Amino acid sequence: MTETAYALFLDFDGTLVEIAPRPDGVVVPPALPPALARLRTRLGGALALVTGRPIATIDGFLNPERFDVAGLHGVEMRRGGQAIGGDPAAHPALRAGVETLQRAVADLDGVLIEDKGCSVAVHWRLANEADAARAQSAAASVAGILGEAYRLQQGKAVAEILPASATKGHAIRALLREAPYAGRRAIFIGDDLTDEKAFVPVNEDGGITVRVGPGETVARHRLADPAAVRALLLGWAEGGTIDPESLGPA
Repeated sequence: MTETAYALFLDFDGTLVEIAPRPDGVVVPPALPPALARLRTRLGGALALVTGRPIATIDGFLNPERFDVAGLHGVEMRRGGQAIGGDPAAHPALRAGVETLQRAVADLDGVLIEDKGCSVAVHWRLANEADAARAQSAAASVAGILGEAYRLQQGKAVAEILPASATKGHAIRALLREAPYAGRRAIFIGDDLTDEKAFVPVNEDGGITVRVGPGETVARHRLADPAAVRALLLGWAEGGTIDPESLGPA
């Protein structure tokens, strides 16, 4: 298959960059944004970030490049420079829930609240076991109060409350209905539980799924770590053969 037969979808944290103890502590190698831009050109524009981060945060990390992004698991979408969704005012119940959550964890050392506007994440990577358990319980309690319109998404030392309709799988399928993604075979590379759920529909649709790092997975292929992902993408950006099915099995 030629490169224009593929549409590339990339998670950010734990996939393109190493996970940091704090969400704002991520280090982006300087070569990454221009390499992604070159690869996007080679793919005829069919490259998008699919992430739990807000679009504005991704823009900050990958500055000065601006990519297509499904942010907040698809609550926000930008394609071809046109953005939709992502208005916190559309989620008054969630905004009240954020305040409740902040009060509930205010005395917990090492627990961080990441308010994303249309979703909220509770991080406990830096917390002790007892405080981490309390943080998880607080997130579950607030999600329960919000009801069926929202869901609790578990990740690596993080739980996120977000609109129930927002998933990475739905976001990928939505992008695949539009140019330049339509009619192409999806490649999705990710590392976390949110990505595992998206691997399922990508597999069902005949796409190619790649898990980053160890652990059980429904992905068909695996890369060892973000450094391996960056090396692969840099090779593709520099004209190497785009043959994702040649990657090692998961």
